[in-house]
This record gives sequence, C-alpha cells and structure tokens, in this order.
Amino acid sequence: MKASSGDASSGEDYSRYLQDRLKQLEAANIRMKERLEGIEREGRYYEDMRTRYEGEIRKLRSELEKLRAPPLIIGTVVEIIDEKRMVVRSSTGPRFVVNYSHFIDPKEIFAGAQVGLNQQSLAVVSVLPSAKDPSVYGMEVIESPDVDYEMIGGLEKQIEEVTEIVELPLTEPERFERIGVVPPKGVLLVGEPGTGKTLLAKAVANRTSARFIRVVGSELVQKYIGEGARMVRELFDLAKEKAPSILFIDEIDAIAARRVEDGTSGEREVQRTMMQLLAEVDGFDQRGDVRIIGATNRPDILDPALLRPGRFDRIIKVPLPDDDGRKEIFKIHTAMMKMDKDIDFDTLAALTESATGADIKAISIEAGMFAARKKMDAIGMEEFEWAVKKVKKSKQWDYIDTKEAGVMFA
Repeated sequence: MKASSGDASSGEDYSRYLQDRLKQLEAANIRMKERLEGIEREGRYYEDMRTRYEGEIRKLRSELEKLRAPPLIIGTVVEIIDEKRMVVRSSTGPRFVVNYSHFIDPKEIFAGAQVGLNQQSLAVVSVLPSAKDPSVYGMEVIESPDVDYEMIGGLEKQIEEVTEIVELPLTEPERFERIGVVPPKGVLLVGEPGTGKTLLAKAVANRTSARFIRVVGSELVQKYIGEGARMVRELFDLAKEKAPSILFIDEIDAIAARRVEDGTSGEREVQRTMMQLLAEVDGFDQRGDVRIIGATNRPDILDPALLRPGRFDRIIKVPLPDDDGRKEIFKIHTAMMKMDKDIDFDTLAALTESATGADIKAISIEAGMFAARKKMDAIGMEEFEWAVKKVKKSKQWDYIDTKEAGVMFA
C-alpha cells in the first residue's frame, strides 16, 4: 500500500512538471512569435526605406544627367520640308536644314514654333511652349475698372461719342448689323493732361464688362531690334484672345510721332514699332469684339498715317472743363466729404478758370487736408480758397496763356 501511494505521488509530481514545462514552452513560443513579428516589421520598414532611398538616388542621378547634358539652342521653325527634315532658324541668326527626333509629335511642329536644337547636330530634340512676354500679359487689368460715367463731369458730348463708337458695338452689335454698317474700330482721345481721357476709357470698359488692357506708349519702345514690334503683335493677340476687350494705348505719341530721318538707330527702331502698330490697327484680319482707344496730349506730332480713316476713325477732343463742368467736377469729388453749408460751387468754379479735372480733385483733397490739420468737423469755404491758391501756385496757372495752350487742341 505504501509503495502504491508513493508511485501515485510521483506521478502527480511528474504531471505537474509537464504542465509547468508546457506553459513555459508556450510562453517562450509566444515570445518568439512576438519577436519574429517585430523582426518582420523591422524588415518591412527597412525595405520601405531602401525603396525610398533607391527612388531618391534615381532622381538625383537623373538630375545629375540633366546638369551634365549640354544646353539646347533655341530655334524657330521656318519651313517643314518633309516628314524627316525642316528648315530652322537658330537664335544666332543662320538657317539650317535639320532632322528631328521621331519621338516628337508631327502635329506639334509648324512654321513659327519654337524648338530646342542639339548643339552639335542641330537636330530638333524638343518642342518648346509658345513664348508669352510677361510684360505684355501683365498689361491686362483682370477686374473691371470701378469708374462710371457718373464719375466724369463736364464731358457729356465726349461720353456720347465714346458710347456710340466703343460701347454700342460691344453691347448692341445688332444695331449695326441691321443697317449693314461696320462700326469704327478705333478712337483717339485728344486733350491736355488731367482732362479725363483715361477716365473715359475706364468708364466705357466698365459699362461694357469688357476686359480692359492698358499700355503706355513708352512701354513699347524697346532696346533691341524687333522687340517693340513683337510686343505690339503680342499685345493685339492678347486683346483678341481676351475678347470682348478694350485696348487702351495711353501716350500714344511716344511710338507714333511723325517720322523723321535723323539717322539714329533708336529712332529707326521706334519707327519699326509704329509701323507694326499701323499694320495691327489697320485690321488686315477680323478682330471681332476688340476696340482700340488711343490717348495723347500732343496731337500735333502724330504721324498722319495713324490718323487716316480705317485706323483711328474718329478723333474726340477732350477740352478743359467750362464753368458748369468745373462745378459738376467739384460736386463729384466732394460728394463723400463733410462740408459747411456756405460752400459756393459757383465761386469755386470761377476761381479755377484754367483748371483740369485732375486739378479740381487735387484742390478738393488739399481742402480736406487743411480741415484735418485744424481738427475741424467739416470743410469750409476758407479751406477751399487756401487749397485753390496752393494748387494754383504749384501749377503756375497765372503764368499760362490758356488761349495759347488751347490752340493745340482746337
């Protein structure tokens, strides 16, 4: 009996030992699995890192190859001979008959397209996008001008003429189609500085919701031969692309002065630019909803070719405002100001006999500045009189013969 009891006790001990051992092995197995999973995660992480680094290495090698590759020569396609050859003018001037890569889509190749040429073989290896001069495309005014006819005083007749020449052809073209007349394409505004020429152009652009493209004539005068003519050509292309549009050329006399032969290369380049302008305004191709407005204060020096019918069909003279006009301009510029009840606009109009609209605006601002300096709540007649004296002194009205100045615009 004792032997049997001892054997049973030994068997239970051995069974517990096996169970403990099994638990130890299972725990070790779990730890091994966890470690294996950790190793696998690390392996995937390092594999991802390797793939990323290989991608960066390929990118850097590609960039290095680009830096090592010789630069391409810019050329212009002159003529396509056949499927393999074409005539190209390089940027240095000479023309070459060259081959082009079969990787280039033939549809992208046309006369006038810019291409990249291999330096050694001069073969065409790439087609470049059309060059757009940022200075030309920066002339576009994205937002419609915030000027309306109500903000222009004393120019009722001029507003009427601009309306029928520029506004109606854009807003109501059926009027002209019904009677079979082709509306004028260009109008020239002539008047002294500050009389409202630019305001008229902005107001008509606002009323027609057309794109307003403004350029000063001097911006088209360039240093290198052919650059001014190219800018004029791109300017008209921009106006056609953004149609309906109004192209306003301010100070047009800078490039359209009467042609003289003084022998200088600079004068010849200005004349080339003007001839390109004449060709564009002349309208060899249909311009659609594009209207051209020019402005100058020196009509006496303009070339006669610019003023013939078919280019600038109508010349609108913008005179100095009369008494009623000056009174209206004063009311426009002081509409938002706080003024005393004793303000007499008739007296102000009489005090500013030779003033332009810009002068009257300056007077209104100066009067407000005088009142602000005195910490006043409203502008009085005294402040306006002081402002008139100050602006008159700066403009030297007393020394200007207004009759003589008006001869130019008569």
